[in-house]
Amino acid sequence: MRAFDRDVLSNVNAFRQGNGVRPLRLSTRLFSSATQHSTEMAARGYFSHTSANGSRFDRRIAHFYPANSRYWAVGENLLWSSPDVSAAAAVQMWEHSPEHRANLLAARWREIGIAAVHVDAAPGMYGGRPTTIITADFGARR
Repeated sequence: MRAFDRDVLSNVNAFRQGNGVRPLRLSTRLFSSATQHSTEMAARGYFSHTSANGSRFDRRIAHFYPANSRYWAVGENLLWSSPDVSAAAAVQMWEHSPEHRANLLAARWREIGIAAVHVDAAPGMYGGRPTTIITADFGARR
């Protein structure tokens, strides 16, 4: 896990703990899912929970984080911003969005994978500008 990703995780867990919710453990499987999605969005110039092949985010995550237990749930937060966005600023943006905040504070999540991709000239909707794209994949299996 890269330093920036670790900083995002630290900020997510500080926010959760400050709101009485247990911290999340890093999942290498969810990290792989998040890395694949951030990389794909940066390379193909799109921004969506839906994968480039049209599949829903839960199906994409399940490829990396299989439902091999009685209870399985996943969620996802996305962000794109300028390349100089800090980990704290990224998490603050999620905190101020009702849907993203709900994911950050959901007690059901046990694990997380976070991957930020920095691109000097992102294509498509990013207009060739330098961009940072962050995917946070949340999961729970019991």
